[in-house]
Amino acid sequence: MLKRVALLILIVLLFVVMFTFTALNTGRIDLDLAFFKGSYPISVTLAATFVLGVIFGMLCMTLFVFRLITERRALRRSLRMSESEVSSLRNLPLSDAD
Repeated sequence: MLKRVALLILIVLLFVVMFTFTALNTGRIDLDLAFFKGSYPISVTLAATFVLGVIFGMLCMTLFVFRLITERRALRRSLRMSESEVSSLRNLPLSDAD
């Protein structure tokens, strides 16, 4: 419950900061990229940059998670093989007992 309240407070605080920043910075930025040119408000430019950063971060995390999933699958396979080997060794009769 405390985590939800803290998250809600953080989101509200973020929106207040974003609104204040947008109200105080009404200027425009000229973007001249290779495939388009345009003049955009500072707030829109920063919001778009933030969204692109989040998308890039999620893409990087997705690649990392796929690597972890592949490693986990290999470790589970190795564990199953080891468990079956231990089980078969436990079921062998003792040959040294006289």
